[in-house]
Amino acid sequence: MSWQAYVDTSLVGTGHVDKALICDVSGQTTWASSPGFSLTAAEMGAIASSFGDKSEPKSVLSNGVKANGDKFMTIEATDDTLIAKKGKEGLVAYKTTQAILIAHHDQDTQTPSAFNAVAELGLYLKGVGY
Repeated sequence: MSWQAYVDTSLVGTGHVDKALICDVSGQTTWASSPGFSLTAAEMGAIASSFGDKSEPKSVLSNGVKANGDKFMTIEATDDTLIAKKGKEGLVAYKTTQAILIAHHDQDTQTPSAFNAVAELGLYLKGVGY
Protein backbone atom coordinates (compact mmCIF):
# COMPACT_ATOMS: atom_id res chain seq x y z
CA MET A 1 0.00 0.00 0.00
CA SER A 2 1.29 3.50 -0.78
CA TRP A 3 1.78 6.16 1.88
CA GLN A 4 -1.04 8.18 0.30
CA ALA A 5 -3.35 5.16 0.56
CA TYR A 6 -2.54 4.90 4.28
CA VAL A 7 -3.56 8.55 4.71
CA ASP A 8 -6.71 8.22 2.59
CA THR A 9 -7.89 4.79 3.75
CA SER A 10 -6.37 3.94 7.12
CA LEU A 11 -6.59 7.43 8.65
CA VAL A 12 -9.15 9.70 6.96
CA GLY A 13 -11.12 6.68 5.76
CA THR A 14 -11.90 5.67 9.36
CA GLY A 15 -14.18 8.68 9.76
CA HIS A 16 -12.40 9.59 13.01
CA VAL A 17 -9.81 11.82 11.32
CA ASP A 18 -10.58 14.58 8.84
CA LYS A 19 -7.01 15.44 7.76
CA ALA A 20 -3.71 13.63 8.11
CA LEU A 21 -0.15 13.37 6.94
CA ILE A 22 2.75 10.97 7.21
CA CYS A 23 6.30 12.28 7.38
CA ASP A 24 9.74 10.86 8.04
CA VAL A 25 10.76 10.34 11.67
CA SER A 26 12.90 13.50 11.69
CA GLY A 27 9.87 15.57 10.71
CA GLN A 28 11.58 17.08 7.69
CA THR A 29 9.94 15.37 4.70
CA THR A 30 6.24 14.79 4.06
CA TRP A 31 5.56 11.39 2.48
CA ALA A 32 1.79 11.82 1.99
CA SER A 33 -0.95 14.19 3.12
CA SER A 34 -4.60 15.09 2.85
CA PRO A 35 -5.48 17.98 0.54
CA GLY A 36 -5.16 21.27 2.41
CA PHE A 37 -3.21 19.77 5.32
CA SER A 38 0.43 20.70 4.98
CA LEU A 39 2.70 21.29 7.91
CA THR A 40 5.88 23.28 7.62
CA ALA A 41 9.22 21.64 8.34
CA ALA A 42 9.30 23.65 11.60
CA GLU A 43 5.85 22.36 12.64
CA MET A 44 6.74 18.75 11.83
CA GLY A 45 10.15 19.16 13.45
CA ALA A 46 8.62 20.43 16.71
CA ILE A 47 6.33 17.40 16.82
CA ALA A 48 9.23 15.07 15.98
CA SER A 49 11.38 16.57 18.73
CA SER A 50 8.60 16.04 21.27
CA PHE A 51 9.39 12.31 21.08
CA GLY A 52 12.97 12.93 22.24
CA ASP A 53 14.92 12.67 25.45
CA LYS A 54 12.77 12.27 28.58
CA SER A 55 15.41 13.96 30.75
CA GLU A 56 14.68 17.32 29.13
CA PRO A 57 11.44 19.16 29.92
CA LYS A 58 9.17 18.89 26.92
CA SER A 59 8.64 22.35 25.48
CA VAL A 60 5.51 21.10 23.72
CA LEU A 61 3.83 20.74 27.13
CA SER A 62 4.32 24.42 27.96
CA ASN A 63 4.30 25.91 24.46
CA GLY A 64 1.90 23.66 22.57
CA VAL A 65 2.40 22.78 18.91
CA LYS A 66 1.40 24.27 15.60
CA ALA A 67 -0.12 22.32 12.75
CA ASN A 68 -1.23 23.75 9.44
CA GLY A 69 -0.73 27.22 10.97
CA ASP A 70 -3.05 26.62 13.96
CA LYS A 71 -1.79 26.45 17.54
CA PHE A 72 -2.85 23.48 19.68
CA MET A 73 -2.40 23.07 23.43
CA THR A 74 -0.59 19.82 24.24
CA ILE A 75 -2.45 17.65 26.73
CA GLU A 76 -0.23 14.56 26.53
CA ALA A 77 3.24 13.83 25.20
CA THR A 78 5.03 10.48 25.52
CA ASP A 79 7.96 8.79 23.78
CA ASP A 80 5.78 7.91 20.78
CA THR A 81 2.49 9.84 21.07
CA LEU A 82 1.31 13.43 21.21
CA ILE A 83 -2.23 14.65 21.81
CA ALA A 84 -3.13 18.33 21.54
CA LYS A 85 -6.38 20.31 21.50
CA LYS A 86 -7.66 23.60 20.11
CA GLY A 87 -11.14 24.00 21.54
CA LYS A 88 -12.97 20.82 20.57
CA GLU A 89 -10.67 20.12 17.61
CA GLY A 90 -7.70 17.86 18.18
CA LEU A 91 -4.34 16.81 16.87
CA VAL A 92 -2.87 13.34 17.34
CA ALA A 93 0.66 12.28 16.43
CA TYR A 94 2.18 8.80 16.61
CA LYS A 95 5.83 7.91 16.05
CA THR A 96 6.79 4.61 14.45
CA THR A 97 10.31 3.39 13.73
CA GLN A 98 10.65 5.37 10.47
CA ALA A 99 7.61 7.65 10.28
CA ILE A 100 5.37 10.04 12.16
CA LEU A 101 1.61 9.97 11.64
CA ILE A 102 -0.05 13.33 12.30
CA ALA A 103 -3.83 13.55 12.21
CA HIS A 104 -6.45 16.21 12.88
CA HIS A 105 -10.00 15.63 14.03
CA ASP A 106 -12.90 18.07 13.89
CA GLN A 107 -15.07 19.27 16.77
CA ASP A 108 -17.62 16.48 16.24
CA THR A 109 -15.09 13.68 16.82
CA GLN A 110 -13.87 12.57 20.22
CA THR A 111 -10.09 12.64 20.65
CA PRO A 112 -9.88 9.01 21.89
CA SER A 113 -11.57 7.83 18.68
CA ALA A 114 -9.08 9.74 16.54
CA PHE A 115 -6.18 8.54 18.69
CA ASN A 116 -7.25 4.90 18.37
CA ALA A 117 -7.43 5.17 14.57
CA VAL A 118 -3.94 6.67 14.40
CA ALA A 119 -2.45 4.28 16.98
CA GLU A 120 -3.87 1.25 15.15
CA LEU A 121 -2.07 2.22 11.96
CA GLY A 122 1.05 3.14 13.93
CA LEU A 123 1.19 -0.23 15.64
CA TYR A 124 0.70 -1.98 12.30
CA LEU A 125 3.54 0.02 10.71
CA LYS A 126 5.84 -0.72 13.67
CA GLY A 127 4.99 -4.40 13.28
CA VAL A 128 6.12 -4.43 9.65
CA GLY A 129 9.32 -2.51 10.36
CA TYR A 130 8.23 1.04 9.54
